[in-house]
Amino acid sequence: MSLDAGQLMSLEAYARERSGLRPGEIAHRRLRSVSLGEHLRLQFEDERTVRYQLQEMLRAERLFEPEDIRREIEAYALLLPDGRSWRATLLIEYVDPAERRMALQHLVGIEARLHVDIAGEQRVYAVPADGCAAAASGRTSAVHFLAFRFTAAQCGALKAGAACVLGCDHPFHVAQAVLTGPTLDSLRADL
Repeated sequence: MSLDAGQLMSLEAYARERSGLRPGEIAHRRLRSVSLGEHLRLQFEDERTVRYQLQEMLRAERLFEPEDIRREIEAYALLLPDGRSWRATLLIEYVDPAERRMALQHLVGIEARLHVDIAGEQRVYAVPADGCAAAASGRTSAVHFLAFRFTAAQCGALKAGAACVLGCDHPFHVAQAVLTGPTLDSLRADL
């Protein structure tokens, strides 16, 4: 899956169309959003969610030069599914800044403890979407870009309708969510 500048609207066109597009884009993002407890949310990305984020970024930053647009597309490309993986943005969400700071210290390494369990298949742990390991800093970031990379057999099982559970087995955050219905159907379409 790829994205190029020709698939994006100009700033002027996007400004005209934005209010009409937003409800559908937000509904699509919600469909692909899965909570793991009260403070963890995975936003599963696809071409549509990435294109929307790009349009919003270009609008907010008022970027219109071809080189600036190309650079943003390259930065967001790591979030595009490749037919053998699910790509997700992990959001660690705390309203209170002091509580967030404390949680980020306790949740070091959480990005590597997220997993997908597919019925009859081996557990798949998340890896950084860019392939780079997280830096050791004594705390984690509130946002991580992840990939769940599947084997051909795992992709086949998912496409064939295998049950699927998203989970986290970090010592300070254990949670799971059964993926079902339209959310799972949307994720299967990435494979």
